[in-house]
Amino acid sequence: MEAITQCKTVVRSRAVVARVIAGETLIVPVRGRVGDLASIYSFNPTGTLIWKLLESPRSVAELSTAVAQEYGFERARAESDVERFVEELKLAGLVEVPQIVAVAGD
Repeated sequence: MEAITQCKTVVRSRAVVARVIAGETLIVPVRGRVGDLASIYSFNPTGTLIWKLLESPRSVAELSTAVAQEYGFERARAESDVERFVEELKLAGLVEVPQIVAVAGD
């Protein structure tokens, strides 16, 4: 499986349901129109920030910048941590790399 790079854009998968309950973000993959309750994911505040940002396509670099600014992390640490987290999200099927659609000119 291809690793996520800093310039690669990712977005939330449409095959999940997410809710914030008591300040904690819970993610449930949906398979065959049924929630996979054996695979519930829970995010800490940093994961929740990243998840919120992934409402629209973002690059790992953009996510890293947001995390570094929000928590006062060094940029290099944020990049490493965010890239690893996004790769885990991808492996779990929670995010996807959007396909680029070419639009023909007039």
